[in-house]
Amino acid sequence: MLGWALTFLVIALIAGVLGFGVIAGTAASVAKVLFFVFLVLFIIGLVMGRRGPAL
Repeated sequence: MLGWALTFLVIALIAGVLGFGVIAGTAASVAKVLFFVFLVLFIIGLVMGRRGPAL
């Protein structure tokens, strides 16, 4: 998922340099959403993975 976020970020940067403002804005928004979803899932996985054995 982080790879997809970085891909959309690169697309947004290239589109911004070339003057495609709408495409750049949309790609940046998608990249931001994917990054935050990745971040939430990473934190949940980090917390759930640190549980000890059940007693």
